[in-house]
Amino acid sequence: MIRLLLKIAIVLFALNSSHSFSESFEPLGIIQSTTDKVLSKIESDKDKLKDNPGEMYNLVSDLVFPHFDFAVMSRFVLGAYWEKAAVKQKGEFIDEFRKLLVRTYASALLEFSNQTIDYPLDENIQKGKTAKIVQRINPQGEAVSIVYRLHNSKGRWLAFDVSVSGVSLVKTYRGSFKSIIETQGLDQLIISLKEKNEKFGNS
Repeated sequence: MIRLLLKIAIVLFALNSSHSFSESFEPLGIIQSTTDKVLSKIESDKDKLKDNPGEMYNLVSDLVFPHFDFAVMSRFVLGAYWEKAAVKQKGEFIDEFRKLLVRTYASALLEFSNQTIDYPLDENIQKGKTAKIVQRINPQGEAVSIVYRLHNSKGRWLAFDVSVSGVSLVKTYRGSFKSIIETQGLDQLIISLKEKNEKFGNS
């Protein structure tokens, strides 16, 4: 389920939009700029990136994930366990959670081809320091709605959650990780994430 959500959500940075973005709506402008950079790199080096996962991980880390707030995402994902965690545990979880998403996003990016997506302007809203960006994508069949939630942190717009057809990425991970923490503890979750990241060369 989580992998499916990420595969769909990655269109934000991987696909061409059917509308130009308003320069006055900064969150959309950031997305457009990121889209152009990522598309250009993948289109020119797709075979090379497929054969070298490390380079694809670097691409995602350098171009896509600077626009995500992993501290906020991690806090939401861990829920009540965040407050109970030690500073060291929080730092380790943020690092391994970020690497997990880098790996999953990198894989998803390579599976998408150019498609047209729609941003309904009347549904994309910026209120103060928060913004909601809605996408409509119709890859093959029924249209899918994607909602990105961003906040302005120290002058930078950063995404902290993505919902696909009403299902939140953060809430999905929270449910998945909660069962592990309850039965094995937070340290074991961090160890498990680290082992998986190292296994796939993203350590």
